[in-house]
Amino acid sequence: MRLRMQIGYDGTDFAGWASQPGQRTVCGVLEETLSTVLREPITLTVAGRTDAGVHATGQVAHFDVAAATLEARSIDGDPGRLVRRLAKMLPVDVRVKDIEEAPTEFDARFSALRRHYEYRLADDPWGAEPVSARTTAAWSRPLNADLLEEASAVLLGLNDFAAFCRRRDGATTVRELQDFRWMRDDFGVLVAQVSADAFCWSMVRSLVGAVATVGEGRRSVQWCAGLLQQRSRSSEVPVAPACGLSLIGVDYPADNNLAQRNSITRETRAAIDPNGCCGD
Repeated sequence: MRLRMQIGYDGTDFAGWASQPGQRTVCGVLEETLSTVLREPITLTVAGRTDAGVHATGQVAHFDVAAATLEARSIDGDPGRLVRRLAKMLPVDVRVKDIEEAPTEFDARFSALRRHYEYRLADDPWGAEPVSARTTAAWSRPLNADLLEEASAVLLGLNDFAAFCRRRDGATTVRELQDFRWMRDDFGVLVAQVSADAFCWSMVRSLVGAVATVGEGRRSVQWCAGLLQQRSRSSEVPVAPACGLSLIGVDYPADNNLAQRNSITRETRAAIDPNGCCGD
């Protein structure tokens, strides 16, 4: 049986999503806890591998488990009952918010149509409010929201984002940036909504850093647009702090289109990314 999970976590005290020897990671904690509850080894496949310090409210992962296992362990065949069981065992900075049976064709990574991120940035002279400092980054200079919007707009579309990505051997940096916009919330914090079919390693934080240098008046919108012509990581692009970034959602096609989507994604990765990297 294939199960789909929705996950939230505060990434502050995690060394990212991916399991690493000797490191506390989101995947490591979840796999260990699920394996204890279900009494069989559990391996997770995730929609987007977040870096150290990055948060999530809408992360998606899947795993396979023997159907007979769900008939025992006081679950009575209902995977949704695992939510309360896990809430008693998981640390407070990670939560499984929903578990449901998924079609065997569902793949958290390859079935995804797009990922949605949010970035929170405080430009007040005192920085971020202490109660939200773990999820809000601080910028040392005042930012013009109109300039942020203008600079973000020129980056939309299908482009090579090499200037914004940390290099991975053989990995493509071509992505379709579908949404990148800013607003100020009721407390004056600048909030960016960023969506793409997929993201390169460190891409969102670099996008934020680039447009923020425009928003503070140090760079022009034309400079920002010119970055799309570069074919390697630009030393002029600052990487915004990890604490402001959260994965808030992942979109998937209807169940009857999952197999087709998996095939398209895998063929595309094989053609342009021989290492199979899916930088997110």
